[in-house]
Amino acid sequence: MSVIAGPGGDERTSVAAPHVLDRPALAALTGPHAHFAQWRGRLVRYPVDVTPWLALPDEPDARDWADLAALAGPGAEVPLLGYRGEVPDGWEITFRVEGVQLVDDGLDAAPDPEAVPLGPADVPEMLDLVARTRPGPFLPRTIELGTYLGIRRGGALIAMAGERLHPPGWTEISAVCTDPAHRGEGLATRLIRAVAHGIRERGETPFLHTGAQNANAIRLYESLGFRLRRSTAFGAARVPEHLAENDRTAVPVA
Repeated sequence: MSVIAGPGGDERTSVAAPHVLDRPALAALTGPHAHFAQWRGRLVRYPVDVTPWLALPDEPDARDWADLAALAGPGAEVPLLGYRGEVPDGWEITFRVEGVQLVDDGLDAAPDPEAVPLGPADVPEMLDLVARTRPGPFLPRTIELGTYLGIRRGGALIAMAGERLHPPGWTEISAVCTDPAHRGEGLATRLIRAVAHGIRERGETPFLHTGAQNANAIRLYESLGFRLRRSTAFGAARVPEHLAENDRTAVPVA
């Protein structure tokens, strides 16, 4: 917040403009990832087989909740990322945890000679690695969001990391995971630095999210040169099983 001089020399308080990372999904879906955007009213989301991220208005009203229900369908579980408010009657909160957002603040980014680009043919192995390590959502089309790098041993994919949200000027590092048999070898660190190197080469800045209770991950990221920027929330809610007939038809716009 800053103080500026108004007409006649009077002073008034000026509220700083929102940062692009305050609503990263909205910034991405109205920016570099606009080709993924599915809109209904004021709500925008990624296709459900790409990533669960969506953007609700800051203060959603009854029409916004109806639009979300129509997009998702009766009984579906929908993410409420960054949202800490209440849900309407008939909706059920299925989980809610605190999270943090960290940004590059001196990361030693560098390419890695063992890291190889991953493509659509690698998705089955990537999904298997994610299922065993649970780094967060990675879906059949998540690879379309950006560059993914992996490390193989004996032909098997044992570690990976890649790019997810892409607000203007920023790229999120995501899906950082290592096969349990190879943890402690520094593979995650190497892949984070390698992915960050590619982001920096485009003139952009890396950032990432993790759970606020994930002390080990936060400690690793801070040791690499990330700094805590803000807290956030990760949650989900279940759409009511019974919807009004006029709330059932979604109109996504690509």
